[in-house]
Amino acid sequence: MTRTTALDQYRLLGRSGLRVSPLSLGTMTFGSDWGWGADEAEARRIFDTYVDRGGNFIDTAVNYTNGSAEQILGTFIKEKRDRLVIGTKFTMARESGNPNSGGNHRYNLTRSVETSLRQLDTGRIDLLYIHAWDFTTTPDEVIRGLDDLVRAGKVQYIGICNTPAWRVAQMQTLADLRGWSPLIALQIEYSLVERSVEHELLPMAQALGLGVLPWSPLGGGILTGKYSRADLNNDNVAEVSADRKGIIASTGHLTEQALAVADVVGEVADEIGASRSQVALAWTLQHPAVISPIMGARTLAQAEDNLGALGVAFTGAQLVKLNAASTPKPIFPARFMDRPMAQQLMFGGTDVTGRR
Repeated sequence: MTRTTALDQYRLLGRSGLRVSPLSLGTMTFGSDWGWGADEAEARRIFDTYVDRGGNFIDTAVNYTNGSAEQILGTFIKEKRDRLVIGTKFTMARESGNPNSGGNHRYNLTRSVETSLRQLDTGRIDLLYIHAWDFTTTPDEVIRGLDDLVRAGKVQYIGICNTPAWRVAQMQTLADLRGWSPLIALQIEYSLVERSVEHELLPMAQALGLGVLPWSPLGGGILTGKYSRADLNNDNVAEVSADRKGIIASTGHLTEQALAVADVVGEVADEIGASRSQVALAWTLQHPAVISPIMGARTLAQAEDNLGALGVAFTGAQLVKLNAASTPKPIFPARFMDRPMAQQLMFGGTDVTGRR
């Protein structure tokens, strides 16, 4: 019951005509500056395997591995530049003590784009994301600044990550009303251990024409079975950890409930003869708003395993099993409006199809 596909069976990204692969190659693991990434030789093997199989959608950011990810990627794409869609991001601070080296304001936007163009050694950015909402810059400054870069030819399309649904909707409305470049992509955390985005962000994306690209579809590795109850702790550190386990613990996802969901992923994986990673990735592709989950790998073996997710087929019973273990509790107003009394008052006891 999955949409079985291959890397070269492309999809349109949001409301645009841009064609992208059903799995994106993430490059946050390109470079060892953060202590746990792939060296350049291994990154090259991962990149070549993805592209040789028809993959064309590469995800990076100006600050990944302190800029090494873009620099490494820039050396890989030279001979294949016009076959690839390169997405990068701005927002995150790059200079300690300099408040204007981060944020969504025009000053940082311009500097970040120039830095990415230099690090990638390219003349254009195909898809530029706001990496996160900074809660300080006004929406019109951000969306106008992005439109100026599109008009200048430095950026082709724009997207957004890690931002409240109401703010994304506000920015999309501004763009539509003023004839500015619209947002076409939404990058958010989405997995069997992070489904709260189904309340607002995913419906918003479908309604406003943003293709969804889930990051951390493996739940930071939790869904692969690499963590156990012995790893549970209550750490809530602010520092960036050089240890992947420390990073996952700091997100708050390493919980008993998450490990219980991981157990169900393991059961389904055993039933269909797939890896846990493949099951977790394939599950995200079931949602109609999802266009291209981002796969991140530190080794070629991990990358090849992730690519196998495109061939996973679930039965109806297996999907019910996965969803039952992970479905989030409803929130207001859906929690209230889905109650029988509210439905009676809304529709007068009749059946109405085509609900939006």
